[in-house]
Amino acid sequence: MVEDPEHPARLVRLRAQLAADLRGAMRARDRAATAALRSLLGAIDNAEAVTAPARSSIDPPLLGLGAAEVPRRRLDDATVDRVLYSEIADRDGAALEYRRLERHDRADRLDAEAAVLRRYLSW
Repeated sequence: MVEDPEHPARLVRLRAQLAADLRGAMRARDRAATAALRSLLGAIDNAEAVTAPARSSIDPPLLGLGAAEVPRRRLDDATVDRVLYSEIADRDGAALEYRRLERHDRADRLDAEAAVLRRYLSW
């Protein structure tokens, strides 16, 4: 992870854009865009998550507000790009499989989701 003073602002702008686009997709009742944007936001959140330290059953419980909180990982641009490419690749692969099974309706939905995500490749 690279410490770049501009990085937090870029990721904050991307998240804000994704959230605004998600609200717009929900208002427009665009199911493909809504599903794709929710999934991408969740994938970015998951990439920022850190592994909790191992605790044994005899460790005392963590008490108090925020006692178990740990700082989130700071993602660099390459990591965010990998998450985005992974989300697109998952949809493309699943769409191919659905086409092979002649489930063209589901394949088309996944293609539409992938098209929504491709708009963010040059974030």
